[in-house]
Amino acid sequence: MVGEVLSDRYEVEELVGTGGMSSVFRAHDRLLDRKVALKVLHPQYSEDEEYVERFRREARAVAALSHPNIVTVIDRGEHEGRQFIVFEYIDGENLKGLIQRRGPAPVTTALELAMQIARGLSFAHQQGLVHRDVKPQNVLLNGDGQAKVTDFGIARSLDVQHGMTQTGTVLGTSDYIAPEQAQGQRVDEHTDVYSLGVVLYEMLTTEVPFPGENFVAVAMRHINEEPPSIRDKRPDVSPRFEAAVQRAMAKRPEDRFQTMADFCRELEANLAEAQGATVVAPAQPRRARAPRRQGANPWPIVLALLTLIAIGGVIAYLVMRNHNNNATNSPPGGGGSGTPSLKATGAYDPYGTGGENDSSAYKATDNDPSTYWETERYYNAPKLNKPGVGLVLDAKSTVQLHQLGVVTSTPGFVAVIRAGDSPTSFPVTVSSSQTVSGTATFTIGGKPHRYYLLWITRLGPSYNTARINEVKAS
Repeated sequence: MVGEVLSDRYEVEELVGTGGMSSVFRAHDRLLDRKVALKVLHPQYSEDEEYVERFRREARAVAALSHPNIVTVIDRGEHEGRQFIVFEYIDGENLKGLIQRRGPAPVTTALELAMQIARGLSFAHQQGLVHRDVKPQNVLLNGDGQAKVTDFGIARSLDVQHGMTQTGTVLGTSDYIAPEQAQGQRVDEHTDVYSLGVVLYEMLTTEVPFPGENFVAVAMRHINEEPPSIRDKRPDVSPRFEAAVQRAMAKRPEDRFQTMADFCRELEANLAEAQGATVVAPAQPRRARAPRRQGANPWPIVLALLTLIAIGGVIAYLVMRNHNNNATNSPPGGGGSGTPSLKATGAYDPYGTGGENDSSAYKATDNDPSTYWETERYYNAPKLNKPGVGLVLDAKSTVQLHQLGVVTSTPGFVAVIRAGDSPTSFPVTVSSSQTVSGTATFTIGGKPHRYYLLWITRLGPSYNTARINEVKAS
């Protein structure tokens, strides 16, 4: 198929992977001038309505899952009788390849990656979907060390009563299959918890707990045998961490973590202990922290990001110290002291409909980076076809901001900060324009104001929307 153009839009460039039902290609989206991933159903299944419907269901299911740790569906269609799905293109490798290349993961790295996977799966569960094929091959890693779950091809509704995959049907990959799934019994989110436990075991040891010569042999071991000890191979793994993995891989679903969110919270607590914290961290997403070096296993795919974060922490400390000194010496009426508390109140869209997803604006300042405010989708992206669209930030009183930090899961958009004394008028530009690549810090100048505007003028090259996961001010 290389060289073909599907639907007069997607030019197939290179085969990047193949599986039992489909092949994945890198393609060029001629309409939006960007790289995409093209998943095409194998020809032998195109005449089988059951496989075609399963393929279509994957597109419908994942299209409803908008999360930083889940690969985004862009489009679906049919070309000369062959079904295809278009995903965002992740320029990196899958977790299986990383394990094979770099060997056992440092404890902190394994925890960080598992937490990201757990967050994505937890979000899917909250939307009523269980993945049923969680494995390292279905976790993609981009150049920033972010993990994204993909391939919901055999996902199933948690509350389905009648459908294509009923009790008695065995689907999944044997090395990571849960006992109830191997026996054709009902599956739910406990099934994904088990599989993620197996993935963690493999990250820490580079081996699957139950190897075997064929599907049946491996499945029987999952059903009947207890997993081997991790600490026998990795004595640096704490007893608590090993116990968490063992609990995730319990034979009976009711003996595992009751939800993926519960599993994620335990992983966060283990990470806090591994990093020497004196308290258990709250169950909310955090950026990866630098892993400790262990022999010759540095895992460079995340090292660059972790180094930048460490540097950013030092800079943030210096900025806040300088700000506190300034605030202490500032005269009355100069904008107050302390850290301003911003509240996102709505969208500012004077050149469009007047507002964009205003009801979710608060998510940009809710102290939870896994939630976000999002613009509408622009199909001429990265152009907006208008001067801009913005997010209104209320400081609740007239204050002098020094910096404004932004976190996004759609990196690459261009923005500038504007200000004013009305939530509907922002006549003053108080920062320089810059590209927001994952995180960005805007330096604010000018006089104190009550209202500030994050004014987006161009979308990222790989997205037709912009998400603001979190905004903080100092």
